[in-house]
Amino acid sequence: MDLKQLGYFVRVAELGSFTRASIALDVAQPALSRQVRMLEVELRQNLLVRNGRGVTLTEAGKVLLEHSRGVLHQIEHLREALSRVRGALAGRVAIGMPPSLSKVLAVPVTRAFRSRMPEAALSITEGLSVTMQESLVSGRLDIVLLYNATPSPDIDLIPLLEEPLFLVQRQDAADAGKPVSLQELARQPLVIPSRPNAIRMLVETELGNLGLHPEIGLEIDGIPAILDLVADGAGCAVLSRNAVLTASHPDLLAMRPIAPPGLHSKLSLAFSSRRPGTGTQQAMLELLQELSAQVLDVR
Repeated sequence: MDLKQLGYFVRVAELGSFTRASIALDVAQPALSRQVRMLEVELRQNLLVRNGRGVTLTEAGKVLLEHSRGVLHQIEHLREALSRVRGALAGRVAIGMPPSLSKVLAVPVTRAFRSRMPEAALSITEGLSVTMQESLVSGRLDIVLLYNATPSPDIDLIPLLEEPLFLVQRQDAADAGKPVSLQELARQPLVIPSRPNAIRMLVETELGNLGLHPEIGLEIDGIPAILDLVADGAGCAVLSRNAVLTASHPDLLAMRPIAPPGLHSKLSLAFSSRRPGTGTQQAMLELLQELSAQVLDVR
């Protein structure tokens, strides 16, 4: 199987269009189409369904896309390993972050990465912790920042910090700023992400240990939308200080400490225990540990 053809196929599949992929790859569309068709002929299966709006994947195409990403990623690792022979940190490193962390870490991480590893390439993906852990195991990501990571023989974890969580309300609420017990929290209408969000699972687990259930007012997947709804009076939220401080209007919100034992979200760096790490990945692990301590406010 030709690696160039695999790369072309992946880009067409991800962009859903030969036209868009042709522009992104700077390859003439007829040549791109011919290369993908040669791949289909070799595999004796149709991979893409062509229509007026672009392309969609067949079942065979979905399987190939899933595996091709991992293969191409490993090729990047090989190139990086070979570059170490000449003493350079090169190749590509792919990291994943929850959206609330990406908002405060993406810029300083990118800036430091470019300064320390100018010959390497960086990819940053946002997503839910559960989804990113799956991508780490499959090889699509090298390093992931995870909240409340599920232990697995497939990954190694480096604990970074514990973030206390707060009950977030409108600033003008009568009890704004006052500590709240877990029992009282269970009576608050929550604007909260759907499962399997890490904070949602933590709230349900800790309240369940007390024989309580959270009152779910609204399910919204997206921290900015949750905070906007809280500011509008739709309910309360359970979030970290960093999430609130990065809101569009933090002055409209108040954080109530959760009384001991409280709720704490554990942040860890995760990487594969099955695949050998490269020099670039090790340097990125150290960079992420350093910047997490500097940037994240966990008071």
